[in-house]
Amino acid sequence: MKFFKLLLFAVILLTMCGLVSAQDGDDVIRVDTQLIDVPIQVKDKAGKPLTDLSKRNFIIYEDGDPQEIEDFSAVAAPFEVAILLDTSGSTRSDLQLIRRSALNFIESLRAGDRVAIISFRTERNETEAYAVPEIINELTDDREVLKAAVEKVGTSNSTPYYDALIKTVETVFRDKPEPQFRGRRALVALTDGVDSASISGFDESRELLSNAGIICYFIAVNTRDFFEENLIGDCEFTMRFSQAQIRRYYRQFGNANIEKAASFCQLGDFERLAVSKTLYEIAAREMSELARTSGGRIFPAGDLSDARNAFKNVAADIGTQYKLGYYSSNSANDGKYRKIKVELKGVPAGVQIRAREGYTAPKK
Repeated sequence: MKFFKLLLFAVILLTMCGLVSAQDGDDVIRVDTQLIDVPIQVKDKAGKPLTDLSKRNFIIYEDGDPQEIEDFSAVAAPFEVAILLDTSGSTRSDLQLIRRSALNFIESLRAGDRVAIISFRTERNETEAYAVPEIINELTDDREVLKAAVEKVGTSNSTPYYDALIKTVETVFRDKPEPQFRGRRALVALTDGVDSASISGFDESRELLSNAGIICYFIAVNTRDFFEENLIGDCEFTMRFSQAQIRRYYRQFGNANIEKAASFCQLGDFERLAVSKTLYEIAAREMSELARTSGGRIFPAGDLSDARNAFKNVAADIGTQYKLGYYSSNSANDGKYRKIKVELKGVPAGVQIRAREGYTAPKK
């Protein structure tokens, strides 16, 4: 009995020491603070990836303050990739080409990489047809399953692009990543980035992608020429903008003009081209922001025949990504945006760095 009392006393003492230790110094911060993942790619002055760097080659700053690197993954670590295939608008007639390009991309990935497939589908109710994002399959490294999933990709009558970005975060990447995938999650979107049917907006999708630390790659297909060729003429027989797109255009000039055009048929040919130009400019700006701030890239594709090479370049980029992680020295839960800067030491002159540019701190 005396032995058990001594054992119980020892357990209580150790527990109390653990509680004290948890309140001493950095430990309490690390319990309450998010590990910030920073994907990084490094190339030499000739543009060739440097793949043999180690943790000691990197220095990270947050808002100008140096941070202690706690986690490091070399380029050989696997990735989780969500492929978003936009099969609306002018791409509908090239569905087989899109499927082949996606399959080639999947085959270019490494054995341990996991992939999910997202596209759009058209649903109908009693009065109208409308497009929704569809998760065709969730993350898997089974290539046969992925091949079957790609063959299921269909077309849609409009583009719920923002909704698809949000669904990717909330469904494909809803669970915390396993340790080997921390900071190694990517969205690869084949799209022109012009939304026509989403319930949500760009700001919401941007915030979710940023908070989740997802690297954004875009294979930006040029559909503008095709769209505008079919935009002019009798409004009953041409391609047309959605009401959401018309409102997005007029919103650029202030709220007073949003209701100026109640429908597409009230727009003249000149105004239709002006709307189209603005919408494509907005799309390019939004894709550029997501890619730049997340550490990703945009690969332009003049048409879908260029998509295969673009996908190949994305796969090569993913395969040469480092990932660093740190606990912020700023423990304030103030909801403010914090800038990240990465520097290198002990490397040849002229190296190029591409990394996540920042994140938004959690709120209280």
